[in-house]
Amino acid sequence: MTLIDTRTPDPKRFIAGTTDDWEIIIGLEVHAQVTSKSKLFSGASTEFGAEPNANVSLVDAAMPGMLPVINEECVAQAVRTGLGLNAQINLRSVFDRKNYFYPDLPQGYQISQFKDPIVGEGIVTVSVGPDKQGNFEDIEIGVERLHLEQDAGKSMHDQHPTMSFVDLNRTGVALMEIVSKPDLRSADEAKAYITKLRTILRYLGTCDGNMDEGSMRADVNVSVRKPGGDFGTRCEIKNVNSIRFIGQAIESEARRQIAILEDGGTIDQETRLFDPAKGETRSMRSKEDAHDYRYFPDPDLLPLEFSQAYVDQLKSDLPELPDAKRSRFIGEGLSAYDASILVSEKAIADFFEQVAEGRDSKTAANWVINNLLGKLNETSQEIEDTPVSPDQVGGIIDLIKEGTISGKIAKDLFDIIWEEGGDPAEIVESRGMKQVTDTGAIEAAVDEVIAANPDKAEQAKEKPNLAGWFVGQVMKASGGKANPQAVQELVKQKLGIE
Repeated sequence: MTLIDTRTPDPKRFIAGTTDDWEIIIGLEVHAQVTSKSKLFSGASTEFGAEPNANVSLVDAAMPGMLPVINEECVAQAVRTGLGLNAQINLRSVFDRKNYFYPDLPQGYQISQFKDPIVGEGIVTVSVGPDKQGNFEDIEIGVERLHLEQDAGKSMHDQHPTMSFVDLNRTGVALMEIVSKPDLRSADEAKAYITKLRTILRYLGTCDGNMDEGSMRADVNVSVRKPGGDFGTRCEIKNVNSIRFIGQAIESEARRQIAILEDGGTIDQETRLFDPAKGETRSMRSKEDAHDYRYFPDPDLLPLEFSQAYVDQLKSDLPELPDAKRSRFIGEGLSAYDASILVSEKAIADFFEQVAEGRDSKTAANWVINNLLGKLNETSQEIEDTPVSPDQVGGIIDLIKEGTISGKIAKDLFDIIWEEGGDPAEIVESRGMKQVTDTGAIEAAVDEVIAANPDKAEQAKEKPNLAGWFVGQVMKASGGKANPQAVQELVKQKLGIE
């Protein structure tokens, strides 16, 4: 059967070849490690960073007579994830044996799911952009399925000059393989999808999403075709563990395929690896099909069955997810752009909501996005590492609202708290940082600046915008402590500007 994409071709979603435009077709198979203290079929620990082969049970090592026992928490985590992906939850699913040999998979097969997965079709909505006009485009990406399977171990080839070592700590760890439909049409869409998927998993608490630790990685399927034509031959790029690398791998592989086709060649279906240092993919092995794995139901495991009541209970306990939180923030007065930034990480959203409690949402958002996140980005830190607490940011906002400090002083106060900590109100009091509200003192400063610049004062009558220069000079003379509104009013009054 020939598959045709029935969506209307969008020229913005093509990549340029050397002679004509080509459309890129992308599907992602994301392997997300389930957040669980023990493995999928054994009680061994899933702790990251343990000594090699420290977290290995007799089941993981495939000792004779050892039988797998399903971890109920891993099942619950898969169901929660399916619900978070707006997907069909299958009340009956089957575990299969996927037969292939790897030195770090002692059983000689992987326990996975094939025809009857635990989760069926779902949808992930991603925002791609901004474009040159600053706009974002919302795109729905279909999820084909989510199934549970066990991870393999790790082969280490750099520990000995003639031998490879095997670490089985990861063997048997529960994975959720989340398979997208071939709905992605650019590297940017793929990166937006994987980013959104990781955000959803983190909100749910079903996977930590730490790609640098291998707890989330993707197999990237890429093919190219003339716009609106049949699907081309796809190649799979294995185990890409960085969002940036996913984008680079897609671009590199698409251009490789285009070059071959434009030279009159054909694409071989194969599995490839991405080399970040060279920015290119290279052949790994010919691509296997499902029949090569000789799937059959695992005789040691009964079909997995649970009730709709079980699913409903898990659903009732789900946290507010990114899309719902974003809509709520927009409804509370935030721009779509600000709301999107704040919900991008659960920790950021939680921080903002603590700051905004009892305060103006827009002001809280400005401080979290521009001051806090700006400083974190500048220092290459994550929100979890911030030395400034929500209460401290809220305290700064309160001092501004009370008129105790100006906006400029507030920024200086934020920097002090970042470096030294402390209570905002106490720091302002002890360091004499209160803004000057005495109109007599402000008026004297205004008179002094005007008297020192008579030519500009005369020009300001013809060019009212020059009033801003005088305001700046007065603020500078006061060390930023003068009340800006009072300064502005007095400057206009003294210069005779309406």
